[in-house]
Amino acid sequence: MTSVFDLAPETPVVPVVVIEDAADAVPLARALVAGGLPLIEVTLRTPAALDAVRAIAAEVPDAVVGVGTVVSAAGVAEAVGAGARFLVSPGWTERLLGAMRESGVPFLPGVSTASEVVALLEQGVDAMKFFPAEAAGGVPYLKSLAGPLPRARFCPTGGVSLANARGYLSLPNVGCVGGTWMLPPDALAARDWARVETLAREAAAVRVPVGG
Repeated sequence: MTSVFDLAPETPVVPVVVIEDAADAVPLARALVAGGLPLIEVTLRTPAALDAVRAIAAEVPDAVVGVGTVVSAAGVAEAVGAGARFLVSPGWTERLLGAMRESGVPFLPGVSTASEVVALLEQGVDAMKFFPAEAAGGVPYLKSLAGPLPRARFCPTGGVSLANARGYLSLPNVGCVGGTWMLPPDALAARDWARVETLAREAAAVRVPVGG
């Protein structure tokens, strides 16, 4: 199966979006895409989330919209039904993992310990979300996993910012990072999509040179 990391391989940052009003979904997604961040994770934290995903999938063809905060098999089905092209969970269980596998779309099950990583590798899953990244050990922790568990690749999320994103992206076992810093609450409240686009462009420029 295609990995989430293959959906937009040149994209270093995945915006993690909480949408309160589905009417904001399309202009917000267009701003992120225009800024160079086409891979968009809409979290299942609000009643508007699934309608937002439907709108983005239908009206923003250059966006690769996914659904985050997936914590149940029912949530997997709802997300895929709404048009999600990838799934992200904060953690995983056998049942949830099975549902994500059966969904037919790429997924990132969440991990925060070496044991969880090993358990997923045993099941043939090597693409994972590292969450909560900063609270769970950050760059030093992921760096320490690269030696004994080289097959695992991560998307760190949780406390990732413009200031520390490059440190994560410099690691050989990190495929991208997830964050919210390009979506400040005051800009969203004001529907300042131009500011979101500017911040997205800044985030998209956080790349690690080859060999660097």
